Amino acid sequence: MTSQTRRRFLQHAGATAGASVLATLPALAAETFPARPLALVVPYPAGGASDAAARIFGESIAKSVKQQVVVENYGGGTGLIGANKVLSAPADGYTFFHGSINEVFLAPLLNPAARYKPRDFTLAAPISDANIVLLLRNGIAADSLDRFLDLAKQNKGKPMSYATVGIDSIYHLMGDALGERIGAPFLHVPYKGAAPALQGLAGGEVDFAILPYQSSFDSMQQLGRIRVLTSFSKSLPAPLKHIALISQSRYVPDFEYAISGGYFVRQGTPADRTTVLRRAIGEALAKPDIRAKLEAEGRTVVQPIASQAQADQAFDQYLARVSQLIRSVGRKAA
Repeated sequence: MTSQTRRRFLQHAGATAGASVLATLPALAAETFPARPLALVVPYPAGGASDAAARIFGESIAKSVKQQVVVENYGGGTGLIGANKVLSAPADGYTFFHGSINEVFLAPLLNPAARYKPRDFTLAAPISDANIVLLLRNGIAADSLDRFLDLAKQNKGKPMSYATVGIDSIYHLMGDALGERIGAPFLHVPYKGAAPALQGLAGGEVDFAILPYQSSFDSMQQLGRIRVLTSFSKSLPAPLKHIALISQSRYVPDFEYAISGGYFVRQGTPADRTTVLRRAIGEALAKPDIRAKLEAEGRTVVQPIASQAQADQAFDQYLARVSQLIRSVGRKAA
């Protein structure tokens, strides 16, 4: 082999080896995100308030990122099952979480069975505060919250039962705290989500329920199946102005609560991918028709955010509020 032939051979071999090295680099680095459908995990069964909001967002996000967004429902465990589904998936942005302070903060702080901590999640963007309402079953003669509380105090020997989406949810803590405030204990009955809890209430399995508002409550009230007694919020979006505020109560006017929610990814998800999701979420939040739909479902919609620093600040605020709530009801974080 001549020296010139040898040089050509080595140059060709080097180029081939370089191509082989490039071919073995992780696809993650070269992939334009998203390159395939996204999974949007909802930690409750279909038909509840979280599911309704997720489907509104999912449609808009899909248009923004030009990929299908598949809503996946995992009810049970006060959101633990859904949360663990996200945390067991790769931290690649393809699985994200329609979460709230219930599943991301309260559950792991109060339930020793939770195998994760709040900071195992990263908040991509906050989306809204859901209005929490107290619903009464048909057959209980109370047309206001105070009248209902009077009945509860008169029947201490047989505590009234109430439904929530699960043990140690904000609704559970609120129910116990409300009973303590008026000196009449309530019996907690946990369900796997808002939809089955509502069915239990309408079917007379429980006396009342504390749940996030959704528009179907109004039609059920018109049919005489349930009654919406009050909202625990400080204020309400325009479509909910017909609901009495907790501030109108003579007994517990300061018993104000709302539930904040947003979209979360697993900690360690590449920042650029989280940014793609944040922008898509922001585009959804900026659409008047989507804001109107969310308000009709009882949600106070936040303004879009522009940076991860803002998202991290909101995360810290959620954690501080939840920690204060836990202390206020005499509980200790796990």
